[in-house]
Amino acid sequence: MITEEEKKEIAAELAHSATKAAASIDALNIVQRHRGWVSDDVLKEVAVMLDMTVHELDAVATFYSFIFRRPMGRHVILICDSISCWVMGYNPLLDLIKERLDIGFGETTTDKRFTLLPISCLGACDRAPAMMVDDDLYGPVMPEKLEEILGKYK
Repeated sequence: MITEEEKKEIAAELAHSATKAAASIDALNIVQRHRGWVSDDVLKEVAVMLDMTVHELDAVATFYSFIFRRPMGRHVILICDSISCWVMGYNPLLDLIKERLDIGFGETTTDKRFTLLPISCLGACDRAPAMMVDDDLYGPVMPEKLEEILGKYK
């Protein structure tokens, strides 16, 4: 069930949008900021608020890589797998992250601290290999810096 606070924030976004559907990404981000992800039940409620079908809103949610449709860890690691990052050390970095956290893509650590996901581009080719933790962009990420980076997130 959408909370009153979420409804209020979504209504504020609707006031600045040309159409209700134009606020779909903002509305999904609001829900996700409060809950960490967007469940099927909440997606249905948001769709009603936006005068969209569930399928239309789900298409937006699943297209946009920063909307999570299943529970995530407290922190989400996005590792860029673009050609620039791949050439500059993506594989060794990925192997180190997987080994250090004992998870693969789409998995969450047992303590629910991290979820690891690939992303096709972070727009940081000049800082390859790059990764993002929550809203923080890192690059170039050298193996010796990984522990320091991960240590910032409890």
